[in-house]
Amino acid sequence: MAEAVQQASLKEGSKREKLKREKPAVYEKVIRYQEKVARGESIALIVLNYAYTCNFACEHCCAENFKPKNAGPQARSLTPKDVDNLCRQGDALGLGNIVISGGEPLTYPDFDDVVAAIDPSKWYIAFDTNAWLLDAKKAKHLKSIGVDKAQISLDSFVEEEHDRFRNRPGAYQHVMRAIDASLEAGLNVILMTTMTRDRVRSEEFHNFLEFTKSKGIGAYVTLAKPVGVWEGKFDALCGNAEIDYLNELAQQYDVFTRMSPGYGIDLGCISVKRSVTVIQSGDVMPCPYMFISLGNIFDEPFKDILERGLKIKHFAYGEKHTCLTGNKDYHFIKDYLTKTYGKKGAVPYREVFTAKDFVDGKMH
Repeated sequence: MAEAVQQASLKEGSKREKLKREKPAVYEKVIRYQEKVARGESIALIVLNYAYTCNFACEHCCAENFKPKNAGPQARSLTPKDVDNLCRQGDALGLGNIVISGGEPLTYPDFDDVVAAIDPSKWYIAFDTNAWLLDAKKAKHLKSIGVDKAQISLDSFVEEEHDRFRNRPGAYQHVMRAIDASLEAGLNVILMTTMTRDRVRSEEFHNFLEFTKSKGIGAYVTLAKPVGVWEGKFDALCGNAEIDYLNELAQQYDVFTRMSPGYGIDLGCISVKRSVTVIQSGDVMPCPYMFISLGNIFDEPFKDILERGLKIKHFAYGEKHTCLTGNKDYHFIKDYLTKTYGKKGAVPYREVFTAKDFVDGKMH
């Protein structure tokens, strides 16, 4: 364990040195994250679900309720100008990390405008992708406009299984092409993968991790969640035993989850403290899989929304919770997440939480 901790520390130091060289303004913010945590402030990575357009129809899609065909008419949708406003507020709060998500970001006709609105000089910019549109030319272009990292989805190291999961023949081969193209272009790369209970100890997942190790890239594990098209489906969920095993694997491989330490800081579940999701309608959710609105950036300052979120016991500093939405052994799914079932869009926090869920016993 001590060796694993030492390796993680060395890796974090190497990443910071690279950040200092390439994006000094972001580096200056990141090195102050420890101080912000000590003051009880959020250091949230912004997951920006700018739009829900997508060229896939994946088996596990968690954005189904937000897609225009299901969500109904939306009075408001984000524009690059709104992204500029959000990121200016985030920069003023000392935040420096953002992920453009969706949907499939590479289908956005105004993707480049969104990147410019974020301001690459002030933000470390990643994007999520199914890799269908990510070839060598696109990867070089993304690097040239200030994008830093490609987060590519691969849900099985068995080609037929991944293609079936993604409902798109050829998806696996596009991922393999995109990995090499992104690395060649100078983008940082991680592979994102959905983890079910039965997959954790499988030979396929072992081979998956060996592959990422051979490529020198990380593996980000998203625990299966009972939301979106999997709403109410609990059989695939991991429990404490599976999560403990993933933590053991982290001593041998660069594999991590939303509960893994980041920036050298261990916070347990990172909802609000180290990550929030801003969706197309402007609502701010605690995480991409928790369809609860803490407030809307069209209605109030981003700072006020973050502060409200940190006053909710489940997201406040203190106890290091396990994953609130992906651990079948934790009560949050039954007591709170199910209140969002059958509803469209992000459910206002007042419909999910009561005064007893706030640290001071008052609704905010």
